Amino acid sequence: MHTPAPFIFHQGTAPLFITMPHTGTWVPDDIKQRFTPEAQGVPDTDWHIEKLYAFAKALGASWLEATCSRYVVDLNRPPNGASLYPGQATTGLCPDSRFDGGPVYLPGGAPDTLEIEQRRSRYWQPWHDQLHAELQRMRAAFPRVVLWDCHSIRSVLPQFFDGVLPTFNIGTNKGQSCAPALQQRVADIAHQAAAFTMVENGRYTGGYITRHYSRPAEEIHTLQMELTQCSYMDEAPPWDWRPEKAQPLQAELESMLLSVLEFARLVR
Repeated sequence: MHTPAPFIFHQGTAPLFITMPHTGTWVPDDIKQRFTPEAQGVPDTDWHIEKLYAFAKALGASWLEATCSRYVVDLNRPPNGASLYPGQATTGLCPDSRFDGGPVYLPGGAPDTLEIEQRRSRYWQPWHDQLHAELQRMRAAFPRVVLWDCHSIRSVLPQFFDGVLPTFNIGTNKGQSCAPALQQRVADIAHQAAAFTMVENGRYTGGYITRHYSRPAEEIHTLQMELTQCSYMDEAPPWDWRPEKAQPLQAELESMLLSVLEFARLVR
């Protein structure tokens, strides 16, 4: 089986960095053969996110996209596997459970401590090395930089939250990962989008990427956008893209990123 590069990277020309840690679907054969039948199709992928944000490259954004599945290693988790949401259900660095609560692995198939460390070194570390290097390059080139971390999830997952998740879930580590003015710009657009719902720092306040790489005092601002998959696709296999749904959502996302770029360029 062909082994892809650990990430897809595009260097842009603007002070905006788009990261997509959960778009990957590739799983090495020696790992996949230990998956349950339900996990074989990697159902907890952030499906079609790269398609949803395709317009961002034309805005000049840099772009970092995952190739391996989050079931191999979760690029949005701390390297030590510490929980990002203590006291709440979540999945770890090398998840052993699916979002619906079922197992990823057949009995006896879950990775041990040594294998988890090997996966972290082989797949997690190169991604974060690239992310760090590009942020440093961008900050040297621009007075202010914004990292926009892209995610999507099924709208109903009782394991993680009650009821139906809002369309736009804006996460800024409870206001710590970016300037209040940036969060306000994004929230205003989401709030005015009458066809959609929104929340700020609700169930999802931002994962490892949003929290770890934020340096607002040094003009590196980070924000996580978690979207409900029903707003642009089918939330059941084969996870089909729905253009009639996606286009209105893309229009709002483009408005948000244009406003983000305006914010980034306010500093001279």
